[in-house]
Amino acid sequence: MNFALFLLILLVVTGGVWALDLALLRNRRAHDAKQPWWVEYSISFFPVILIVFLLRSFLVEPFKIPSSSMVPTLLVGDFILVNKYTYGIRLPVVNRKIVELGRPDRGDVMVFRFPEDPSLDYIKRVIGVPGDRVEYRNKRLSINGKPVPLRQVDDYLSKERMQFSRRYIETVNGVGHEILLDDDAPAALMPARAFPHAGNCNYNSSGLACTVPPGHYFVMGDNRDNSSDSRVWGFVPDENIVGKAFFIWLNLNELGRFGSFR
Repeated sequence: MNFALFLLILLVVTGGVWALDLALLRNRRAHDAKQPWWVEYSISFFPVILIVFLLRSFLVEPFKIPSSSMVPTLLVGDFILVNKYTYGIRLPVVNRKIVELGRPDRGDVMVFRFPEDPSLDYIKRVIGVPGDRVEYRNKRLSINGKPVPLRQVDDYLSKERMQFSRRYIETVNGVGHEILLDDDAPAALMPARAFPHAGNCNYNSSGLACTVPPGHYFVMGDNRDNSSDSRVWGFVPDENIVGKAFFIWLNLNELGRFGSFR
């Protein structure tokens, strides 16, 4: 079950019991009678559930990184916080935007509902915003005809795969972030199936070029050769956006991973 929906149901049930007791049941009990256990528990948990629901729905939400697609920025097992309001205030459960506060920008690390299965949350980096022409050929990224600056640094050793990857600093919107490339991985990624607005993309043996449609975003993982992203399953619609990831608060395998990231 969707956790936001589960919280909403708990909130309605406990709040309903609290209101029912306040308006009716309390007056019918004897002065020295104890509250029924279901009334006592509901009244006790209602304010806690209300606070959690409001924080999680409108301010910040915790997520755990399940895959290596964002290595080296985010590692498997990282617990992160996601800002829920920076891209606008949305109604919980239905995820409908009701207040426009901002939009994703190139370089943002964004959590969103996977377009092919909205019950799954994905996290990737925003590379193209509506109207952008994104090209990824021979493992080099260009946006609107301009190659994105790339500088090689020391190789990265994956502790999971026990394999070295070439590490680069890629600069998008003037801000650098690390990406990984594997020499033995092919340059081209073909879509597994047709996706909405697939006609905006052209694929060949060197890579692809896509024009981002209105109300959509092109996203990629920082672990470029080990990421299923917009190159494979298409664009992220605005209504699927959850929020902007901004802080690592825990990793049980590496306790030193605490703080913000780019």
